[in-house]
Amino acid sequence: MREIQLSLNKTQKIRLQRALEKLEFFSSKVNSNASVTIADSIPVSYEDGVLKGHGTLDLNGEVVATVCGVVERVNKLVYVRTLRARYKPEVGDIVVGRVSEVAPKRWRLDINYSQSAVLMLSSMNLPDGIQRRRTALDELNMRSIFEEDDVICAEVRGLQHDGLHLQARSQKYGKLERGQLLTVPAYLVKRRKQHFHHLERYGVDLILGCNGFIWVGEHVEAKDDMVEDQVNKPEWQNVKSNSNSGTLEEQERTYTPIETRRNICRIANAIRVSAILGFNITMEVIMETVNLSSSLNLDIHEMLGSEFCVLVAEGEAERRSINKNG
Repeated sequence: MREIQLSLNKTQKIRLQRALEKLEFFSSKVNSNASVTIADSIPVSYEDGVLKGHGTLDLNGEVVATVCGVVERVNKLVYVRTLRARYKPEVGDIVVGRVSEVAPKRWRLDINYSQSAVLMLSSMNLPDGIQRRRTALDELNMRSIFEEDDVICAEVRGLQHDGLHLQARSQKYGKLERGQLLTVPAYLVKRRKQHFHHLERYGVDLILGCNGFIWVGEHVEAKDDMVEDQVNKPEWQNVKSNSNSGTLEEQERTYTPIETRRNICRIANAIRVSAILGFNITMEVIMETVNLSSSLNLDIHEMLGSEFCVLVAEGEAERRSINKNG
């Protein structure tokens, strides 16, 4: 378990240590055959012509691990997947990023990677929704689509000679507004079939980026009509929604209700607590933390207190104990 930086009294330290020891016991039992540390031997069958991958080394006739992690096998390939590594992009990953630069025919994004990612103008749907070649006018109007500091959801397309390329050719990708961008260690977000979640009860959209950037924001229906209307407006009307020149009705449409804001903050704090404790960020863990804070009638800011973090750790240990015995 990771070292946790919390201001705890003696009683809380003992309770937290016991909960973490339980969690470590259950996780070690689950991965007892797969978890390795440096210099551990990895059992393989040489008759099958095994291939040694990342994190392995042939030493004195046996395969040993050179990093701490979990042994993975893909056909004949054996490698060690590190548990606490930096984000390593894979094709098809859902990522959340922030625009750092508007360059010719492309946007550069910070996605918590060792280098900036590239979103080409040709790799995203135009606001009018028509599939056509990009013109010089499209390039001149790039800032009307995304500009610096905009938060964007996209998909990893692949690694090319000029960097990591993204694509946003679907309605579910694009600009994210009216919410919070959270940063957690990338290894806490596992690759799953579903990274987009609509919490209908709270009116909140949740995007778990594989790169450790997580978006919690007000639910927005994906409609092409919204962007089409914006494109068809005269140039003098094509302004930002938060501009003072908008009418009262327009401001009401872009206003996030107070209750939705509270829900966004509560869910965001639940994710922060999970990250502090080193838990994998999953919908189950997030919702259990949210429900626990609601059942205790805690204010949103109290969720980041030491006592609540200890209660979450104890609750997770109890849940895993019940699942193991059940």
